[in-house]
Amino acid sequence: MKKLLIALALLAAPVVAQEAKPEAKPDSSSGAPIAAPFRSVTKHSGTFGGQTIRYTAIAGEIHLKDADDKPTAAIFTTSYLKDNPEANRPVTFLWNGGPGSGSLWLHMGAFGPKCVDIPNARDDGAPPYPINPNPDSLLDATDIVFIDPVGTGWSKALGKTEAKSFWGVKQDAKAVAEVIRLWLNENGRWNAPKFIGGESYGTSRSAAVIEALNSGYNDVAVNGIILISTILDFGLEAQVEGNEMQFVVTLPSMAAAGWYHDTVANKPATVEAHVEAARQFATGPYLAALVKGAKLEQAERAAVRARFAALTGLSEGFLDRANLRVSPDRFYKELLRDRGVSIGRLDARYTGKDYDNAGEGPDNDPSFYGIDASYPAAMNAYARGELGVTLDRSYISIGGTPGWDWRIGAGRDAYLNLTPWIGKAMRENTAMGVFIGQGWYDFATPFFAAEYSLQRPGIPQDRLDFQYYQSGHMMYVQASDRTKLSTDIRRFIARYK
Repeated sequence: MKKLLIALALLAAPVVAQEAKPEAKPDSSSGAPIAAPFRSVTKHSGTFGGQTIRYTAIAGEIHLKDADDKPTAAIFTTSYLKDNPEANRPVTFLWNGGPGSGSLWLHMGAFGPKCVDIPNARDDGAPPYPINPNPDSLLDATDIVFIDPVGTGWSKALGKTEAKSFWGVKQDAKAVAEVIRLWLNENGRWNAPKFIGGESYGTSRSAAVIEALNSGYNDVAVNGIILISTILDFGLEAQVEGNEMQFVVTLPSMAAAGWYHDTVANKPATVEAHVEAARQFATGPYLAALVKGAKLEQAERAAVRARFAALTGLSEGFLDRANLRVSPDRFYKELLRDRGVSIGRLDARYTGKDYDNAGEGPDNDPSFYGIDASYPAAMNAYARGELGVTLDRSYISIGGTPGWDWRIGAGRDAYLNLTPWIGKAMRENTAMGVFIGQGWYDFATPFFAAEYSLQRPGIPQDRLDFQYYQSGHMMYVQASDRTKLSTDIRRFIARYK
């Protein structure tokens, strides 16, 4: 009934106003014609956060240019702007991760005015998928700009510029920061409260973008950074021999999965209580045992093995064979092997049936193939319909940036950690806060790794806002968590705007 009332509150049909395009001019560097930036403007109304909002959607390209004023890239953005806004209305710039992922996941799953509704922790099946009004969109609290970097969505390099020149931590961040500056120019919003944020690698991008925005004398100060399913310290989670911390930061996620799937004995009433016990074990007896290596005494090994088994549901025999060091891939297959299913990486609540039950790891991630068809279908249907997008090229949802350059220093980086850029930004802007949203059942970006990364020295702890969700990497696939995420971020924006 709630969705029906929301649907009735919407305008019957959007008004589409596609702007006239100037004649394409040849690019003198290549001779190939470069069309003027595509742009479609539509009018809408919806109910968000309990408020009826009339707004304008602008779906189109922003051209980046080189020092000779020649276009180098067409960056596709979708802006949602409240009509007749109040003074000092915030604007929030959002992107997804990958790297190589378009913004469709946050756009059609969490914060856009429409969302695709799919069954919670089950396969999304075949189309048609329900695309419904999204009462959890943030449009009552902030204008929103979704950005697709080069190689994602409809964004691409232009002229003789190679797309790979944008595919790197710093290169990508520089381009996204330039898009933000150009958007602020065009829309006259330089003095508006500003928030930036992303999901997964989008949190890494957020750290790099804040550094790019503030590394010169023409700073763009922001009020807050929104991190959803955070990964900042890649060295911490590197699955390489000798890195013992990778096992420490994933153990609490294993405990959460065991709690959810009822593989643990004496199960506490809440997952929160269970993971707190796992945190204490991971940073205490477990870490101490790992760093002792070959000098670990048998009695201590036996005690740690027994506690590990009790927290997760893995057998002591398996833990012994794994030398107390369980990789995520092995865990996905082993936890429910006796039930004949594997669990998900993005969301451990999902289960999938593999070709056989003898393998060391799962055939695929059931929490990704459980949603991967619905989002591209919804994005294309909505954008090419209501938003008036007429581009003939395909929308790239994920995987569009091969050969990513991970270097952030002058040479090769042996340990990649972007957290210090957030710490520096917080120290130099004492009015800026950081929101961190984590799902208990996320192995792609484990909650304990996010905690460890952001609780290091040099990061003001009183301006960190940690929130947790009863789901995984994309917590918004669960309707109740989408509402909680939206509510938590509204509160964050209200505090820092």
